Amino acid sequence: MGANPLATPPDTLAALDALAERARHELAMTAYPAKSWVKPLPGRDAADVIDVLIVGAGQSGMACALALRRDGIDNVLLIDENPAGTEGPWETYARMIELRTPKFTVGMDMGIPSLTAQSWFETRYGREAWAAITRVPRQDWMNYLRWYRRVLDLPIRNEVRVTGIEPAADCLRVFTASNDGAGALLARRVILATGYDGSGHWQIPDFIRTAVAPERLLHSNQVFDCAALRGLRVGMLGHGASAFDTAGALLEAGVGSVDLCYRRQQIPTINPHRWIESAGFLKHYPELSDDIRWQTAYHFETADQPPTQRSFDNASRHANFRRHPGTPWLRVEDNGRTVKVHTPHTVFEFDFIIAATGSQPDLAARPELAAIEAQILRWADVYQPPPALVNPVLGLYPYLGPHYELRERTPGSAPWLSHIHAYSFAAYVSQGPHSTSISGHRHSIPRMIRSITRSFFMEQQGSMVESLKAYDEAELVVPDTPAGATRTQHAA
Repeated sequence: MGANPLATPPDTLAALDALAERARHELAMTAYPAKSWVKPLPGRDAADVIDVLIVGAGQSGMACALALRRDGIDNVLLIDENPAGTEGPWETYARMIELRTPKFTVGMDMGIPSLTAQSWFETRYGREAWAAITRVPRQDWMNYLRWYRRVLDLPIRNEVRVTGIEPAADCLRVFTASNDGAGALLARRVILATGYDGSGHWQIPDFIRTAVAPERLLHSNQVFDCAALRGLRVGMLGHGASAFDTAGALLEAGVGSVDLCYRRQQIPTINPHRWIESAGFLKHYPELSDDIRWQTAYHFETADQPPTQRSFDNASRHANFRRHPGTPWLRVEDNGRTVKVHTPHTVFEFDFIIAATGSQPDLAARPELAAIEAQILRWADVYQPPPALVNPVLGLYPYLGPHYELRERTPGSAPWLSHIHAYSFAAYVSQGPHSTSISGHRHSIPRMIRSITRSFFMEQQGSMVESLKAYDEAELVVPDTPAGATRTQHAA
């Protein structure tokens, strides 16, 4: 199924335009009460202070913006470091053929049928095509997101990076960088919709990173041209989805071979993510005890999840693809031309190394948090697991409040941190394994947005009664009545 919008037949483009109009109509039909209600901060112009700044204009950021708009908060801005139309991983480092999430998940649509991915897909390809797929193809998902942005006409500034956040009296100062230079924005609330690596950075084990020259080493989630490795012998470490996605893309691009090594004797075949997809779990997970939340995260870390069947099959169908279970890498040596990888069983020689080793939580590695990360409460500050469940990595994640808000490490030292909502993988332990992914949006976004609207409302309570009494918009028109008629009515 083609993903290039330029290849879309004119009649389909017209149908998508009609769908967009229908979605806008349904949004308008269900918008009540639609009026803006948040007052500017005292002594500040609304044009100078954004009510909610959303960092990241991918699927999560745009869905948050729509939810805010439907709750009457219009003074919102989204910024994204990528060029328009390439937000998120879908056209950069994601290499899967189709999404890992089943096609029937909803949430971004906010209950508007014409805004769903299913409506878009059926309009583009037909109902039979939708019925035939299990998951949405990756490039089609990106085209759906582009259409979604066009339908909503969201206020997005692209190619803008966040370089820091600090308190600024009654709001937050967010430092930015772009092709136009450095700048700063003032915002009352900030949502960090920064995706899977929003808690830190892509991890390459130190014994590999320090031994292999940069020109022969990449992480599977970096942006690179697979065709540039054509003909090379590629060694990969890891067994997760990105390992098989990348292996398949490399083999289709013509690499000489891919040897995939991993420590486990068996690749996981059961996906625990499917078990947690219930309204109870997705709605109420933050209300669970610390002990249960830690055990849940620990299980996901140890059980892991399998690659999708299609990604596994796509890589495995190539004769020059080899899997090596029970084969951890013990030591690597780069001689300036090739890399030798020592394992318990053999020594491999590769031309290029790719680490499919996931991400590492490290708030100091995030530019937007680096200057304030020491003030942010972590799980290690709050919870001591029993010896059998010790996991230092899980302890590095921020200990978020129930609405994704950051918490201060020292009580009373940085209360403004609660105005920053980490709606990214930083919420992994606090909010659940995929509360910020497509399958979590339906329940997690309303929970977070409700806390933001509540905080704005409570900040205005001091002027509420005065504003109510000053309200003078008449909705009844009474004509002048002759005095005699009034007296007659009274006499009767």
